[in-house]
Amino acid sequence: MTRSLLIALCAVVLPAACVGPMDETRNASGYGEPGAPLPGLTESELARFEAGRTWFDHGFTPEEGLGPLYNQPRCSSCHDLPEIGGYGAERLSKANRWDAASSRCDALEAEGGEIIQRQVTDAYRAAGGEPERVPSGATHVVQFVSAPAYGVGLIEAIPETEIERRADPEDSDGDGISGRVTRDAAGRLGRFGRRAGAPDLNDFVAGALVLEQGVTSARFPLENTLNGQPLPPGTDLLPDPEMNDSTLALIVDYVRFLALPQREAASGAGADTIRRGERVFFEAGCAVCHVPMLETGPNEVAALDRKVVALWSDLLLHDMGPEMASVCSGDAGPSEFRTTPLAGLRLRQPFMHNGEGFDLAASIELHGGESAASRDAFRRLDEPARAALLRFLRSL
Repeated sequence: MTRSLLIALCAVVLPAACVGPMDETRNASGYGEPGAPLPGLTESELARFEAGRTWFDHGFTPEEGLGPLYNQPRCSSCHDLPEIGGYGAERLSKANRWDAASSRCDALEAEGGEIIQRQVTDAYRAAGGEPERVPSGATHVVQFVSAPAYGVGLIEAIPETEIERRADPEDSDGDGISGRVTRDAAGRLGRFGRRAGAPDLNDFVAGALVLEQGVTSARFPLENTLNGQPLPPGTDLLPDPEMNDSTLALIVDYVRFLALPQREAASGAGADTIRRGERVFFEAGCAVCHVPMLETGPNEVAALDRKVVALWSDLLLHDMGPEMASVCSGDAGPSEFRTTPLAGLRLRQPFMHNGEGFDLAASIELHGGESAASRDAFRRLDEPARAALLRFLRSL
């Protein structure tokens, strides 16, 4: 069945038939309270989760590798809402250059890279150092808040084939939606970050450590520079790499073992409204990209092994239209974004890829490009249907 036919059936012919797949999400795996570990972890896995959590909440010092340029001293500074591992309130800055003629994204490494570090250590300041500036070669600049890390281990455990089979880069079915996968220079499928730029949690975590805290590792052994200029002698107090592999592995396992937040447990009239809103979500075509369920593959960790995950994302890149254009990333253009997982939506704010939406209805209105048809369907809803849809979203 093509995606366009599914939308047509949900919207016109068989709205009741769309209830089954939606009900199945309530039987999905990997749920827990915000910040809790995945259910079903072994004692040793739980021990690694707790040890990694301690490092995730650890405030690094310059003697431990912090800086000399950085944004925050601990991972939890940007991942603490509603609990550690969630989203953050701190605004971070990213700037890079998009060459439209060659369709190439330039991370501006020669000018210090695309993440702007706003803090410096005392030793660096004493040597005349200052926080970074937006590189002169940037064509796009954005401020954003960190996305929650809940459920990312489940995302990592989803096989490439499960993601690839939903891709339709040439829009062969003619429904106007042409999601595609992205790959890094080594050919690995990307799945983490707003543009799906990181292929696995080792890269994702190690990259965040060096970019946001200036803590190097064997995976990323080079320090950040001040807009491309060498660091003054004596300002980097610890030889690189500053974090050993075993400590990095604990932090990676902590985020790998974070559970997805459980959906709201509603009853009575409230549950009826949510169910109606869920049907409207399908009827408007939102579930074409915000796919309710994906399945993990075989995994040596039982808590990740062949689990149905109610992620509400296809993990593909989609063109959101010129109005949403922002920084690029890898082979993703300025208007391309990975479908944001809606799991745990009720626990976070702001919304949208750059954190500019503080209202769900307004955030839906920002959708364009491939999602324009769903946005227009939302605009046509009568007030009861619109209210039900928003109530459904606030239940996730």
